[in-house]
Amino acid sequence: MTRVACAQLAPRVGDPVGNRARTLDAIGTARADEVDLLVLPELASSGYMFADEAEARALATPTDGPLLADWVRAAGKLTVVAGFCELGGDGALYNSAAVLDGEGVHAIYRKTHLWDRERLVFTPGDTPPPVVRTRVGPVGVLVCYDLEFPEMPRSLALRGAELIAVPVNWPLLPRPDGERPPEVIMAMAAARTNRVLLAVCDRDGTERGQRWTAGTTIIDESGWIVGSGPAAVADLEPGRARNKSISDHNDVLADRRPELY
Repeated sequence: MTRVACAQLAPRVGDPVGNRARTLDAIGTARADEVDLLVLPELASSGYMFADEAEARALATPTDGPLLADWVRAAGKLTVVAGFCELGGDGALYNSAAVLDGEGVHAIYRKTHLWDRERLVFTPGDTPPPVVRTRVGPVGVLVCYDLEFPEMPRSLALRGAELIAVPVNWPLLPRPDGERPPEVIMAMAAARTNRVLLAVCDRDGTERGQRWTAGTTIIDESGWIVGSGPAAVADLEPGRARNKSISDHNDVLADRRPELY
């Protein structure tokens, strides 16, 4: 059994010290709760509502900088997937997610699909999302808007991901009373159609007038929500995601006919 947690933090632009403290507190709490995999929000290190590229650049961190080193030192045996504002070695800014534990940083993923004004700040990533061999098994990584492209979770499932960790910042959208956020519905569909686990960590609070969905959700391989809320935790069996059968005669991956698509 694997204990998965999402810490729905409220990072703030212009408060890197406070953001660092909040992420480290979340890592410490997860370790105390014997969590195996922790997901933190998108851009947890910097906040999201940048005035412009210059402000984002002032808050960005390189992958070999002190922030990720602090996360590594704090993690121990805990696997952490955390969003951060990356200053690339090429001088570009990236909306990135790190996969790490106490042994070091194992992967950096740069968000492929940029949402709205992110295009004015970030450069899109140009490499496929990784499947990282971790202590809890093969973990795929996406960031927010990536999840709305069905090809992305499907590609991770095809490459063996049993769980997909997704740091997000979901702006609050209007919806009919009683309905789930549309982003949560898409996440449930991605889990069900690929028979993978999803751990989606949203953010909280209001930042520079922008309200957030606070839609943190942990979803099993059948597409059902098994954990939600600001400190979502669920005990899961990632190995169940290896079974892609949905009936005696159907398999969600083997039944594909890509030559016709």
